[in-house]
Amino acid sequence: MVRCVLARPGATEFDRQGRIKGCLDVPLSDEGRAQVMEMIRALGSVELDVIYSAPCQSALETAELLRVLGQPKIVVVDGLKNVDHGLWHGKLIDEVRRQSPTVFRAGQEHPERLQPPGGESLGQARQRLNKALEKIFHKRNRLESVALVISEPLATEARAVLRHLPGVTDLWKCECDAGSYESFEVDVEGAPKESLLRIAR
Repeated sequence: MVRCVLARPGATEFDRQGRIKGCLDVPLSDEGRAQVMEMIRALGSVELDVIYSAPCQSALETAELLRVLGQPKIVVVDGLKNVDHGLWHGKLIDEVRRQSPTVFRAGQEHPERLQPPGGESLGQARQRLNKALEKIFHKRNRLESVALVISEPLATEARAVLRHLPGVTDLWKCECDAGSYESFEVDVEGAPKESLLRIAR
């Protein structure tokens, strides 16, 4: 069993403004740093072996703050990079709703199919996420406790893979979710090589 803490980076100014940040390098805001400190207090005596972080600035800053939980090493994993929203980066979500109501509705009803110009779909992002998670939780990795620092909406997709739960159902609702975490166990013993992870219920 591997104890996994799935942490969403603390908030940024883009989150406060309701902007699409995707995989942009946006620093934590004061509110975001406070959220991570609250996360650390809630995790209490948890000691992490390693923190796997997405490469964006808010994720890396969150990972650095989480190092107080046992002084784990930080490993940057490109496959955990958030969804590339292409030309939508920096746009207000409300702007998309007003100017492109059909696109906005598609993000609510079929988020896995929506692909912004110059970007990738949620389905494409989930494919690389799956590969990254398979490497992290490979049964030869003798880890006891890990953290994954992943931004939304990809964090919800990671949760779906690791816990056999539904993925993103409304792209816009989860886009600005930040500063929360959940903890659960992953059982990788005996999982066939070609399968996704077998999760402890």
